[in-house]
Amino acid sequence: MRGKFITFEGPEGSGKTTQAGLLVTRLQEAGGEVLYAREPGGTPTGEAIRQILQYDKAGEPICPETEVLLFAASRAQLVRHVILPALEAGRHVVCDRFADSTTAYQGYGRGFPIEQMLTINDFAINGAQPDITLLLDVEVETGFQRIEKRHRNTSSTWDRIEREARVFHEKVRNGYLELARRWPSRFVIIDARGNPETVSDEIWSKVRDVLD
Repeated sequence: MRGKFITFEGPEGSGKTTQAGLLVTRLQEAGGEVLYAREPGGTPTGEAIRQILQYDKAGEPICPETEVLLFAASRAQLVRHVILPALEAGRHVVCDRFADSTTAYQGYGRGFPIEQMLTINDFAINGAQPDITLLLDVEVETGFQRIEKRHRNTSSTWDRIEREARVFHEKVRNGYLELARRWPSRFVIIDARGNPETVSDEIWSKVRDVLD
């Protein structure tokens, strides 16, 4: 049987990576074979693109059109080399961000036409639509308080997207909520303000409905 494709989306600091890891553990404990992936990245080509997109490794400003196409290129590689083979082999795939991120960040955030973003995404994903998309929603200010704490604790630097103005991130959050309204059968909005364990329990209750 084909595996289930589960994606995590949300604004910065919403806890996507933490919750994706917790869900992978729960799925494994339930007896499932699970693959974790992240975007951009997940393949050697994708990880090279991630360094350009997040950490300015190209050494030059990235124009908005290039940004869109780089995200799509990384996604196309991940879908064809990792996600679809895993699903077809019966493994569940948990992905930290997917195509909806491009629509939210580059569409609603940057101002690209939404339908154009959806067309580019469709080309990149080759039919790999998620069975469920968990939208971890949190206020932008709360998310950035978490990010600031994380960077202090790890002595890490702010990435290119995190350095964007707060008004950009407000547009991204509102864009995600609009996507959830557009596809209510796929999106599940999760209140990400609670502690990780409480949020994880709510996520698991929603994912079990998809697995049954």
